[in-house]
Amino acid sequence: MKERHSRHEQDRRLQAGTVVPLRVARKAPFGYFVTNGDIDVLLHQNEVTSQPKEGDVVDVFLYRDQENRLAATMRMPHVREGEYGWLEVVNVVPKLGVFLDNGMAKDLLLSIDDLPKRQQEWPEEGDKVLVTLSRDKRDRLLAKPADDQIILTIARPASPEMRGRWVEGTVYNLIAEGAFVFTETEHVMFIHRDEMPRPLRIGADVYARITYVREDGRINGSLRAPKEQQFKEDADRLLAYMMKRDGTMPYTDESSPEVIRETFGLSKAAFKRAIGRLLKQGLIEQSEGRTRLRNEGREAGRAD
Repeated sequence: MKERHSRHEQDRRLQAGTVVPLRVARKAPFGYFVTNGDIDVLLHQNEVTSQPKEGDVVDVFLYRDQENRLAATMRMPHVREGEYGWLEVVNVVPKLGVFLDNGMAKDLLLSIDDLPKRQQEWPEEGDKVLVTLSRDKRDRLLAKPADDQIILTIARPASPEMRGRWVEGTVYNLIAEGAFVFTETEHVMFIHRDEMPRPLRIGADVYARITYVREDGRINGSLRAPKEQQFKEDADRLLAYMMKRDGTMPYTDESSPEVIRETFGLSKAAFKRAIGRLLKQGLIEQSEGRTRLRNEGREAGRAD
């Protein structure tokens, strides 16, 4: 007698996240039903890449639809289970997480449980994150971000002569002390928060300078230019700020660190260095709680 299987047992035979060959059982108004002989699965018309005929065997990727029913698609995902790849963020839903484009009609969820607690550190639309496929207890597909162990298996050790170079990379992890970046040269870089003039988020692209090459081949980096160049850029920023405001501003080296950072994105120490540079060059003067451009400063500002 033919053995009977429950629907749950049959579903386990056809598991979400796998690519399997299934026979086209019949055509329906909204697509096709494909089967393994035990269970029929809907292959929606939107998921068809070529029009099969009844009896044809087609390779399909299985997933769970919105009602948690097993469904099929002929569109192969960018990333499969056991593989890692960079997927683009297409939507951010604060109560759920972020949705990624995995090459299918149904976007892939990177759950809030696998994202930083601070939403400001979540990836934004257009960012890319390195993930693989995983399944929850209900066999639904989810994105799982690459951890340090995975990153280290694909990373290459840096050589000492790379120090001082500028490289592009993508933030893949954030901790209290700073950000971890996977560079386009396939190196692991750590950027301390002191070397970040602006907050970073997961998935953000950065252009960073290699400041140190560790013995294990990992690198430290900075988003800041070398000191002398950075000092000049900070001073030029203050000069440009005053040029747009009739040559004056209500800030001096006595202003609070919070106001300075909010207004210029600079630390109090960097602001004071920039003010000192402009004073030494004779481009500004300070009095009554304000900083003003001298004539030489206005000429310098117009020249820039």
